[in-house]
Amino acid sequence: MLIIDTQDKNFSKEFEILLNRGKMDIDSVSSIVQNIINEIKEQKNQALFAHVSKFDGWTPSQDKDIMIDTADMKKAYDSLDSKLKDALHLAYDRIYSYHQKQLPKSWLDFEDNGSVLGQKVTPVDKAGLYIPGGKAAYPSSLLMNAIPAIVAGVKEIVVCTPTPNDEINHLLLAALHLCGIKKAFKVGGATAIASLAYGTENIPKVDVITGPGNIFVATAKKLVFGEVNIDMIAGPSEIGVIADKSANINHLAIDLLSQAEHDQMASSILITDSVEVAKEVAEEIEKVLKTLSREEIARESIEKRGAIIVAQDITQAVDIMNELAVEHLELMVENPFELLPLIKHAGAIFMGRYTPEAIGDYIAGPNHTLPTGGTAKFYSPLNVENFLKKSSIISMSKKGINELASACALLADTEGLEAHKLSVTSRVD
Repeated sequence: MLIIDTQDKNFSKEFEILLNRGKMDIDSVSSIVQNIINEIKEQKNQALFAHVSKFDGWTPSQDKDIMIDTADMKKAYDSLDSKLKDALHLAYDRIYSYHQKQLPKSWLDFEDNGSVLGQKVTPVDKAGLYIPGGKAAYPSSLLMNAIPAIVAGVKEIVVCTPTPNDEINHLLLAALHLCGIKKAFKVGGATAIASLAYGTENIPKVDVITGPGNIFVATAKKLVFGEVNIDMIAGPSEIGVIADKSANINHLAIDLLSQAEHDQMASSILITDSVEVAKEVAEEIEKVLKTLSREEIARESIEKRGAIIVAQDITQAVDIMNELAVEHLELMVENPFELLPLIKHAGAIFMGRYTPEAIGDYIAGPNHTLPTGGTAKFYSPLNVENFLKKSSIISMSKKGINELASACALLADTEGLEAHKLSVTSRVD
């Protein structure tokens, strides 16, 4: 694994590469994705069926073929091993409880002059959830996307997930049942995003689309934004770890590899103020790699997109990590809460030696759909507010309009908008 020191003459060049770790060449696939979107807009199910046949290796013969049967969901749920079912319920309950605390409230403020100002919070009517499939299926992603929508009060939740060779993950089926999903479809990639954005004969047009995916999914979400809302444009998974001499070397190595095993494009970055820790972790990674079933994937990720940075001190380590603005940030230091006020940019922050990133992937409660590639500087984790919208409430009393009319009319007149001015002054005694 690459080890670089902040005092090395090539550090700036190496660091620039890390800063660009999450960049996706969206331009290279934009025309392909736009064609897919156009075909769905114009041909609806005809194009949808053709795309499923082309990309997933099976051909739907009728509309119901692309729908996931709710009876199959229940059957999968009922047949779960009791311990697995309990784990699924525990995850659901913890995620629900955490997101319930995020619910904003509508409010009204009554002014002394009788005017009323406020805010009305309402859920979107329909939400579309994209759940990745293909090489791996992630039932945990369904929980993380569906539960905030459920808490928000969304009435219609539509799920799309790819099913190569018309096969679907058993646990994903069970999770669909647990979340009460009634509309789920066997369609993935840009086709799924286009179908959710514009609707087909089977798939309803939704108001917001959430969920991670590959470069084709990310590009499609970018292109349909405005027709619908989206959560974010997420890239490959990543982890950043700040560690001092108190950190467990084996834990550091395993945690870095926990992201590397996702896929070859994943990024794992350790920053430490100890040269000894850096060297020992690099050696431990090699030992652990040989024990992983996904060694080939993890090794390519670690060797091509991983790095260990030796900082002059922990303060510099924090500054560098803030610049990286990673998706997952572990603070493996003696007093992590002392560093917390210094952390400005991170999707999720994992505090202390007993908090591996993986606990957040499944069961801690906070959402695991997080900003990647430095976008934590301006994006937040998926949350309940992604499925809500807010309306301003304004009710002026007679006294209130009289008090504000002069200033309002002056501003409107300054902007040259005479009707605006008149709409106010015509109401004044």
